[in-house]
Amino acid sequence: MSLLPARTSLFDDLFRDLASGYYIKPLHGDPLPAQIKIDVKEVGNAYQVQAEIPGVPKEDIHVEVHGALVTLRAEVKQQDSQNRDERVLRSERYYGSVSRSFELPTEIDAAETTAKFADGILTLQLPKKQKSPNGNRIRID
Repeated sequence: MSLLPARTSLFDDLFRDLASGYYIKPLHGDPLPAQIKIDVKEVGNAYQVQAEIPGVPKEDIHVEVHGALVTLRAEVKQQDSQNRDERVLRSERYYGSVSRSFELPTEIDAAETTAKFADGILTLQLPKKQKSPNGNRIRID
């Protein structure tokens, strides 16, 4: 049993009690997380990546593959709608982006890569690049 308090509990309790009315959350809910959470699995001759990107339309998700480097980027553009008969007392907008890059052990065949997005989960199938049996031998004339 440790005599030291948990690292986050001391300040969290103080600020929760002291400043509960000073912080106003956006009307749209929580913004994007600070980092995209991923799971990477090696399945046969490919890698399977699942990334959590909730609340973002698939048109605003960008995936880039350069050799063994994979980059995921998501952009959020949320704003409140307004009608003519309304008087706006407060308007909140949230614009932001988050990205994540990671390197896999082998190069990826970008031409055969597939991506699917459903229920806030991006699933990538990243096939490994096949090495030619002769290697990269160059003929000298």
